[in-house]
Amino acid sequence: MTLTTRAALSALDAADPLAAARARFALPAGVIYLDGNSLGPLPAATPARLAAVIAAEWGNGLIRSWNDAGWIDLPMTVGACIAPLLGAATDTVVVCDSVSVNLFKLAGGALAMQQQADPARRVILCEAGDFPTDRHVLEGLAAATGAELRTVPRGDIAAALGPEVALVVLSHVHFATGAVHDMAALSAAAHSAGALILWDLSHSAGALALALDNDGADFAVGCGYKYLNGGPGAPAFAYAAARHQTALWPPLRGWMGHVEPFGFSDHWAPAAGVRRLLVGTPSILALAALAQGVATFDGVTMPAAEQKSRALALLFADLVTARCPAITVERPRERHGAQIILRHPHGRRIMAALIARGVIGDFRPTDRLRFGFPALYTRFVDVFDAVDHIAAVLARGEWQDARFDVLGMVS
Repeated sequence: MTLTTRAALSALDAADPLAAARARFALPAGVIYLDGNSLGPLPAATPARLAAVIAAEWGNGLIRSWNDAGWIDLPMTVGACIAPLLGAATDTVVVCDSVSVNLFKLAGGALAMQQQADPARRVILCEAGDFPTDRHVLEGLAAATGAELRTVPRGDIAAALGPEVALVVLSHVHFATGAVHDMAALSAAAHSAGALILWDLSHSAGALALALDNDGADFAVGCGYKYLNGGPGAPAFAYAAARHQTALWPPLRGWMGHVEPFGFSDHWAPAAGVRRLLVGTPSILALAALAQGVATFDGVTMPAAEQKSRALALLFADLVTARCPAITVERPRERHGAQIILRHPHGRRIMAALIARGVIGDFRPTDRLRFGFPALYTRFVDVFDAVDHIAAVLARGEWQDARFDVLGMVS
């Protein structure tokens, strides 16, 4: 996008087909929020919905609401609402636990499936420099099962697919750089080598157009608190392709994933489909909040959302390049996550100064300032105004006196 005036960008916002979605959020005045890639803002409908769940369903309905209000089915109900955003069938997604717990369940189940067919397949392959917690989880799984965790550089993943590889685990969008893997190509490469593939969609779901079913994904996980706007610590989701659901026996099991949870059998027998991935009692308040976050996408197509996010990011990159020569801009690739990285030796202090001005992004070591551009509520004038603030912080040296504690510690 070419450089332009604020008035021109205001006109672009007025013509934006997604502009009406901004009213679905309770955005604080005087804040330019560019950190929805870490925590989505509060949907306007969430407080009233939670109040109703607390007062009516819990307060008056009490334990009857597990049936009368459909609490018992919420993990599947909300999962079915998320599924279209992932390009997945509604019976392939369930909401439960955290990304890390779901990663362990699916990776462990996939590894067991593979080793049952071929005990020589004992390698879990992942990308060096990917989100550290995913590696921590996989290290624990490997230690518990005798598998080998093998990490390779991003460009070497396809070449590393040997006959010993059981499972490939990758983030679709890299948490720091925003780089996007070709899901269809890598899924096909894994399958050609006899491996299964599990995708972490934490920086993809609600930001990019996805096609899990068509692209051949075997399994996937993703969080509810970023682009899905489910609130801090919102439950995660898990996806298992229909072709794998019968054979999938997760290593972490519980009564909610039992075929007859209230039969209280001593031995675990899996429920049908992805419901077997449930473990403990679901958090109803958290699920109710996530349902409102997912509802902010009503009537929005993900290709349109991705297109707008890319336009916002490109505008931001152009404006910073033109106005802030002291900052290095990592320009978006042909396909990119809904975020931009700026680099500066004093990036942490610059971000602290921006947050003090009401421009909220986050920081990643050692020098990365990260800004997110979710399509539903970010305006083109927000980008223009944010760059004004960045230029002012640099010109006035405000970063030199900036105070900071913990900035953006969530992925």
